[in-house]
Amino acid sequence: MIADLPPDPAMHLWPLPYEERLEARPTARIDLVVIHCTELPDLAMAREFGEREVHASGTGNSGHYYIDRDGSIHVFVAPGRMAHHTRGFNERSVGIELVNTGRFPDWLDTRHQAMDEPYTDAQVAALVTLLNALRREIPTLEFIAGHEDLDRDTVPASDDPARRVSRKRDPGPRFPWSRVLDETPLVRIRP
Repeated sequence: MIADLPPDPAMHLWPLPYEERLEARPTARIDLVVIHCTELPDLAMAREFGEREVHASGTGNSGHYYIDRDGSIHVFVAPGRMAHHTRGFNERSVGIELVNTGRFPDWLDTRHQAMDEPYTDAQVAALVTLLNALRREIPTLEFIAGHEDLDRDTVPASDDPARRVSRKRDPGPRFPWSRVLDETPLVRIRP
């Protein structure tokens, strides 16, 4: 059951240097939230990764919101801009990154595919509050998915190219899907 909705969460605006170069979009096009984990050790490294300009447009790969282990929420890209976070779904989605080591630093090594770090209670509480606030702000927002639900490609393993591993596994097996789905009005999709 969806709990009483708390007030909008406190957010730390920290726009990426190239945010204005990202394609503007009406928020009425957004119907999906994609949950990620950074697969990096901390917020500072996630920020450094997000600032890298890797596309011809002078933009990079990033989520919209980042939630640190202490529950603080940082806005790297406003929802009215299309961030590059999930192939094939960026136009219709908001990306939320939870700081978590995931498979760092050997993302594609067959011996390092476990994602053992649990998400903190503060992170999950902040995520639920953010999701409910986004739902109030963006009435078309209806669905939620994990990155792993939408990007199911496999790639050659870094330690043995004859073997294949999942390109994306986030948010991973430690993500508390039942709690998030119980406390928000969003429906999980797995195309």
